[in-house]
Amino acid sequence: MKNTTTFHHGTAVPLDRDNIDTDQIIPKQFLKSIKKSGFGPNLFDAWRYEDEGFPGQDISQRKLNEDFILNQDRFDGADILISKKNFGCGSSREHAVWSLMDFGFKVVIAESFADIFYNNCFNNGLLPISLSADEISVMLNLAEMGKEIEIDLENQIIFSADNEIASFQIDPFRKKCILEGLDEIGLSLTHAADIKAFEEKRAVESPWIFEMRNKNEN
Repeated sequence: MKNTTTFHHGTAVPLDRDNIDTDQIIPKQFLKSIKKSGFGPNLFDAWRYEDEGFPGQDISQRKLNEDFILNQDRFDGADILISKKNFGCGSSREHAVWSLMDFGFKVVIAESFADIFYNNCFNNGLLPISLSADEISVMLNLAEMGKEIEIDLENQIIFSADNEIASFQIDPFRKKCILEGLDEIGLSLTHAADIKAFEEKRAVESPWIFEMRNKNEN
């Protein structure tokens, strides 16, 4: 029976390809900003548009590749991406994760991920889920049929229409961070009281450190 501790549910896009690299996710010409936003319109740029994209371009004037799956009306608003082996391979650009999130994706499900991309997902709050080849095949078919996908992160189970489709593994610490919406800075701030207490103790034990710091700041 379906558990009620749902983390996310939504429509999934089936991107039935192996070895999707970070340059295909967000081409190199769009890497000039580090704001983490504004990359969504250029996600999978070379696949979504007929022309070559460049920064500052008026997206509304570009011709869409109508055959590409993200341009199909039935997947408007989809926020789960399903793909195959070695997703996110290539360069280590964090912009790949930013572009997926800026487009609206909250979860990426694949047979496997490149290590750096996988880590970048957790660092930015995007949930990557690895499943077996057979389970991915089922997920791709469900997405193609327009079936809604439900992800119970607490219990690490994926459902569709109240039926359990797959279970998945995730590091407990990373699961906690995703569930609580914590990035590395947010996690550090949960220990703010302990950090303050340590600094106050350190100031008493080694006042010269703080005297030197204050002098340098002034």
